[in-house]
Amino acid sequence: MKTKNTILIVDDDSTHRTMLRTLVGGWGYDIVETDDGSTAIEQVEQRPFDLVLMDVRMLKVSGIEALEQIKAFNPSIPVTIMTAYSSVETAIAALKKGAYDYLTKPLDFDKLRLTIERAMEHTQLKEENRILRESLGRHFDIRNIVGRSPAMVNLLETVAHVAPSEATVMITGESGTGKELIAGAIHFNSPRKDGPFIKINCAAITETLLESELFGHEKGSFTGADRRKEGRFFQANGGSLFLDEVSEMPLTMQVKLLRVLQEREITRVGGDKVIKVDVRLIVATNQNLPDQISKGSFREDLYYRLNVVNLKLPPLRERRDDIPLLARHFLEVFTEKNRKEIKGFTPQTMDQLIRHHWPGNVRELMNAVERGVVLARSEYLDEQDLRLMQDSVQQPEETLQALSHIDIDMPLDEVEKATILRTLEAVEGNKSEASRRLGITRKTLHKKLKQYGVMP
Repeated sequence: MKTKNTILIVDDDSTHRTMLRTLVGGWGYDIVETDDGSTAIEQVEQRPFDLVLMDVRMLKVSGIEALEQIKAFNPSIPVTIMTAYSSVETAIAALKKGAYDYLTKPLDFDKLRLTIERAMEHTQLKEENRILRESLGRHFDIRNIVGRSPAMVNLLETVAHVAPSEATVMITGESGTGKELIAGAIHFNSPRKDGPFIKINCAAITETLLESELFGHEKGSFTGADRRKEGRFFQANGGSLFLDEVSEMPLTMQVKLLRVLQEREITRVGGDKVIKVDVRLIVATNQNLPDQISKGSFREDLYYRLNVVNLKLPPLRERRDDIPLLARHFLEVFTEKNRKEIKGFTPQTMDQLIRHHWPGNVRELMNAVERGVVLARSEYLDEQDLRLMQDSVQQPEETLQALSHIDIDMPLDEVEKATILRTLEAVEGNKSEASRRLGITRKTLHKKLKQYGVMP
């Protein structure tokens, strides 16, 4: 059974207090009442409340003084101030000291009810966000990251040293190695863990929209901007911002990002107001940025700004000791998810997993185990359960064999098209992995696929 929300009513006018008790209590709330700010403070220290509804003018301790002490004791309690003096100064003073809202006497009952309901929603949302942060924190806990190989032990030791600092971190590694997981581990093991952890994939957003996504925009700043929008930097204020595939960021945006890093301030698209932001930046890429610098597609000054601390994630083929651990971990996850009872892998299957090249890294292994669980016919996954994985993901040499059919008389653009489509097929549509094998950026791959009519 759901418990009622409890409201503390503080007012030295007994008649007004009785009216509020009857009215607000009739709306389904539990009521506790007191006649002064001093006893209100005592009540808050003794028991939890969902809202404090408090008058400003009282004999011993005023509502403003009590507000300060209540907020000092428990900043999360919403306090709504009531005043018979509708002066702007009193309202502003209350809001500056942390009041949730203020109401003027005589009270508008509809507004009172709406204010209470909003305060309850606000409290509930904060609690849900706290629970979500704790849940995410456990997910990204360094101790929960599977890996006991020397390469992973060294990496996690570095993460533990880097996380408490304010340093900008660049995470490099092939697609599917777990860069986002490491970024989350850095945030949730830092002093910013109670702040937001905001993520954005630079390759997934068009060049024209990326500036708006990062910095926000004002209403009417461009076609379709029917309201003001806050960008990811503003949303991440007090926390961390993770820019995935930062190598795909256009040069024009690189200049603007560099300025934000230098000045610690942003301006919305179409606006002129300068907004200070306190954000820790964590970036990731599967590209070789020094190569891109030499090609002129990435700014050298931005690279040095971002690459304060570099964490290189090893590909799965270089940490084969971790494959049995990861495979068993994913098996537990997916047997529970699919409500199946599978005890493990046959020895031959585990040998197959350990020997596989894993071009898609941990993500590929996770997908392979999930498919195996879904297709499993017995209590132990065998080679036949995982055969799809072996057949569908070709090794680099196999990819070359698949391309050997190309006719020497074919036009160059047809050869290019066949090569790209065959490579994409070989990696099951994984565009990041296809880009890496072909030696091109995802942006170039998307452009080519549009030319072929494969992508809209």
